[in-house]
Parts: sequence; structure tokens; C-alpha cells
Amino acid sequence: MRYLTVVIIALFFSSNSPAQTYEIGLYAGGANFVGDVGSTSFIAPNAPAVGIVGKWNRSARHSFRFSAIFAQLVGDDTDSAESRRQLRGSSFENNITEVSLGLEYTFWDFDMFKERNPSTPYLYTGLTVFNQDDLRTTPNNSVSLGGILNFAIPMVLGYKFAFAQNFVFAFEIGARYALTDNIDGSAPKNDPNGNFRFGNISNDDWYMFTGFTITYTFGKKPCFCAF
Repeated sequence: MRYLTVVIIALFFSSNSPAQTYEIGLYAGGANFVGDVGSTSFIAPNAPAVGIVGKWNRSARHSFRFSAIFAQLVGDDTDSAESRRQLRGSSFENNITEVSLGLEYTFWDFDMFKERNPSTPYLYTGLTVFNQDDLRTTPNNSVSLGGILNFAIPMVLGYKFAFAQNFVFAFEIGARYALTDNIDGSAPKNDPNGNFRFGNISNDDWYMFTGFTITYTFGKKPCFCAF
């Protein structure tokens, strides 16, 4: 952890690179929820997700990344393989708007100026802040009690390749570990006595994004010699 902190600080404040390459583009794909309502399959997109993404490529192996994604998370117990959930019959819809900032790390050097068509797998993590409806879900309906902000930890695995000189295409699967148990309305915040709680109250929720990005690179040719 100490070494990682030193590396991140050095990458951010280094002045040995006179120019950098930036990327900006679009995200499109699907989203799905894993929690106390609906299916428990981790990669099973059932609703659209769209957004924007930007990167500051600090080296051939590291990028600071920003994204903003909007998705509708839906869950229905009839889609679950568990008989108890099917019998309960709960369902919900929750609109999520998230903003994420963190570090993208490539497995191999990704320098668009040295190879004709460079490509590499990559990992991304950081911190996500998202706005959601504070739901209260019952077997008969799901009611919004207002909006609320929560945090999540993103864990993304992807593969990207450059094409047409200035463009990068990537496919990725990303999990968000939400620091809340109420995306599905199973543990509403405005329920201090726990009258409307159900499911496993010891586990927080997850939501997944499966999709692709296409970004346009711009800026002066970078010097990665310091890294």
C-alpha cells in the first residue's frame, strides 16, 4: 500500500513529461443488479447504460480516468432461480447516475505512437459516487422516498485497441461494490425500526456494467521516457 501511494503521487506530480495525451469519448452497454431482489447472476445485463469517459494518459501503462454513467437498475424475483424469491415476487426499478474517478492500469505498454495497432488488457479501480432513489420495496410495489447519494468501489477488467490513428475501442466488464444495501429497497434509510427490511441484511448490493467505450485521443505526442 505504501509503495502504491508513492507511485500514484509520483505519476500525478511528475514534471518530466512536457506533453500528455488525452482521451474523451462515449460509453454504451448494459447494466444489471445483484442483491436481495431478482436474479443473482453477476453478468446478465437487462437494462441500458450510457455515459461519457475521459482519460489523462500519464504513461504507457497508467491513466487517470473519469467517467459519468447513467443506468436504470431493475430486478424481478421471477427472474431468480431461487424458489423463495419466486414465491415472494418482489420487483423494483432504480435510476442510477454515477461519477467515478480512479486509475487505469494496462498489462502491456499502450503507446499509440510506437505501434500501428497497439492493444492490451487493463484494470481500473478508484472511487465511485452515485445518486439513487431511496426505495421501499414490498411484494406489491416499490416506492421512492427521495434521492440519496452513496459510494461504491469499481472493479473493471477490459481489453482495448487503437485504430484509425486517433481512436481507441475497448470492451469491459465492471463490477461496483456499493456501500449500501438499499438499491433494491430492501433496507430503506427512512425505516429506523426495520419494519420494511428483508433479505440478507449483512451483505451490501452490487451492480454491474457490461459494455464498450470509444474514445478520441488528442494533445501533443507524449514523452513517456520518465516512466
